[in-house]
Amino acid sequence: MFDVAPTELLLCAVVALVVIGPKDLPKAMRVLGYWVGRARGVARHFRSGIDAMIRESELAEMEKKWAEENERIMREHPVAEDAPQMLPLPEPEVPSPPPAAEPEGER
Repeated sequence: MFDVAPTELLLCAVVALVVIGPKDLPKAMRVLGYWVGRARGVARHFRSGIDAMIRESELAEMEKKWAEENERIMREHPVAEDAPQMLPLPEPEVPSPPPAAEPEGER
């Protein structure tokens, strides 16, 4: 879209040198660099906002699909009232480590 050939860039540099002058050219380039940096920052901020909105939209869509699938499964496989409920498994006992022996000679 913005294809700039090296010859066009050279032409712009020569015109800038003639119009602005060699004395003020470094200051003008510094100001131009500042504004290009600001524009890039604004574009980056805008893009990150758009990306966040897209992610939120995709998550909401996935949650909706999961809820529909959960409803379908619950309709196909209802939980019986008289079915035994699953009890949580007891936590396994973890043996405590033996006390560390004090090294001999360091007292």
